[in-house]
Amino acid sequence: MIGNITPQMPEKLVAYLRPGAPGLLLTAGADGYATSAFTWILSLDAGRLRFAVDEGGSTMANLQRSGQAALQIIGPGDISFLVKGRARQLKPKLDGAAPYVIQLWEMEVIGAKDQSWPGVSTSALAYEWPAEQREAMLKMEQAVYKEMRDCK
Repeated sequence: MIGNITPQMPEKLVAYLRPGAPGLLLTAGADGYATSAFTWILSLDAGRLRFAVDEGGSTMANLQRSGQAALQIIGPGDISFLVKGRARQLKPKLDGAAPYVIQLWEMEVIGAKDQSWPGVSTSALAYEWPAEQREAMLKMEQAVYKEMRDCK
C-alpha cells in the first residue's frame, strides 16, 4: 500500500459494489482532457469491476482508444474511492438495457485510492427517476446488473 492507494479494492468497497451501484466513469479524451459519464458499476472480486458504457459517445471512443479508465464511487458513510485500471469490452450490447444500446466493459484494477476523510460522512450517488418512469427504470437497472454479473 502506498499512502491510501492499494493495488486491489478493500473488502468494504467490494461488498458495496457487489450488488451494483451507480458511479462516475472517468476517461481521457484525445485532447488530453478528462471526461466523465454516469454509469452502473458492480464488483466481481477485489481485482475486477464491470461497468456500462453508452454506445457512440466520447467515453466509448476514449476507452476504445486507450483502454484506460477510472471509476469514482461514492457510497454511504465513508465510501469514497477512485479506482483505476485497464478496461476491455466484454459485450457490445446489454440485452437488459433495451431499447438503449449500452455496452458491458470490465476493468482489471491496478489501484484503489481511498478518498474518504476521517469524521466525514458521504451520501451515496443515486439515480432519481421521474415518477412515471421509476418502476420501469428500476426493473431495467436490476436486469442490467444481473446481466453484468452473469456475463462470461
